[in-house]
Amino acid sequence: MVDNIEELPGVGPKTAEKLKEAGFSDFMSLAVASAGEVSAVADISESIAAKVIQAAREKIEMGFETAEKLLEKRKDIGYVHTGSSNLDKLIGGGVQTQAITEAHGPFGSGKTQLGLTLSVIVQKPKEEGGLEGKVAFIDTENTFRPERVAQIAKAREMDPKEVLKNIFVARAFNSDHQMLLAEKVSEMLKEGENIKLVVVDSLTSHFRSEYVGRGTLSERQQKLNRHLHMLQKLADQFNLCVYVTNQVMATPDAFFGPTMKAVGGHVLAHASTYRLFFRKSKGNKRVARLIDSPDMPEGEALFQLTEKGVEDA
Repeated sequence: MVDNIEELPGVGPKTAEKLKEAGFSDFMSLAVASAGEVSAVADISESIAAKVIQAAREKIEMGFETAEKLLEKRKDIGYVHTGSSNLDKLIGGGVQTQAITEAHGPFGSGKTQLGLTLSVIVQKPKEEGGLEGKVAFIDTENTFRPERVAQIAKAREMDPKEVLKNIFVARAFNSDHQMLLAEKVSEMLKEGENIKLVVVDSLTSHFRSEYVGRGTLSERQQKLNRHLHMLQKLADQFNLCVYVTNQVMATPDAFFGPTMKAVGGHVLAHASTYRLFFRKSKGNKRVARLIDSPDMPEGEALFQLTEKGVEDA
């Protein structure tokens, strides 16, 4: 059931429209907002904004629940197989719903290929490792290739035409456009589209190119943080998977340890539920290392890139 924010005291049709345009389309988004934030976007006084927020909080259950209840809720979590059982095992059964899975690594390490493979497999029935859902693919680097998706689908004995019909692709031209597209996904879901996977390839390239130098770093990180919260909200609200790819940068001053690190800093490191680092091995083989996860130990998995996309080496 969609929340009707016009039910709240002090929210008329015009105010509701302004709130929805700013992304406050349900009780939860209003309940966790600050009075200043709501006042600024809706052109109302802070005292009225505080009343609206309080009314929204009364409409929903906000507070503690037992861990037992939470465990029961987590039974709804679905998994999309990656195409490689080694990689599935590393991340606890596949790419999870209600979570952000991030893969970073140098160019050609298989990050986009995993995104394309997941876009095919998510459409399979649950017993075959999918979620019988559609895909929203936000492409920031012009890396989406329908020909490659068709090849993977064909190799996996699926109808390429049907598979391509179920993937919504949008090219993002800057970071604002990228954030707008994430909101558009939310609208599509509310209209009834059965999207079960959101891919952002790559998450950081626009933020990296638009905000140059240390002077703009805090602004960039705050904006990136908002974008990640929007993606996490989509994952939680609609029980879907979010897979994002990320770039790396060289650390030439490192005498010991890794010589490259992920772009996005601590904001992205904390927001990602599962963090993978991909690197090239011999030929078509690739190595995935699990760097961070709330429930799985660190480890490595070997996979390869073939006409099926990602599969066991």
